[in-house]
Amino acid sequence: MIPVELTKIIIDEKRQDQIIVLKEKKGQRQFPIVIGILEASSIKMKVSGIEPPRPLTHDLLLNVVKGLEAQCEKLIIDKMVSNTFHAKLQLKTKDGEEKLIDARPSDGVALAVRSGMPIFVTEEVLNKAAIFKTN
Repeated sequence: MIPVELTKIIIDEKRQDQIIVLKEKKGQRQFPIVIGILEASSIKMKVSGIEPPRPLTHDLLLNVVKGLEAQCEKLIIDKMVSNTFHAKLQLKTKDGEEKLIDARPSDGVALAVRSGMPIFVTEEVLNKAAIFKTN
């Protein structure tokens, strides 16, 4: 598993699809993920420090996780099928049990910027998706 971080949010209000870019923390490889405008806006608001008057969907999800006394452990982007990324959200229950929940990477990143959980990608996915590789 390779740790990555959010480095760019590209929002074009004239298009429905938006782009986030994740980059490996200890390297030069990075890859774009096409996401919806709502998810991009949710991520951008949180990264920009904008607090909505009422919880957005991703705030609600984090509140539910905390309300169930669980923790967001990590987001794992683990598959790429027909140019679509797949991810798993790893939660830890109050009893210490780990649960893997299927998630869209965009929702996972929106949750990660709220919870501070780390984001990881498999080497296989990074090799397929990287737009810049060092030698």
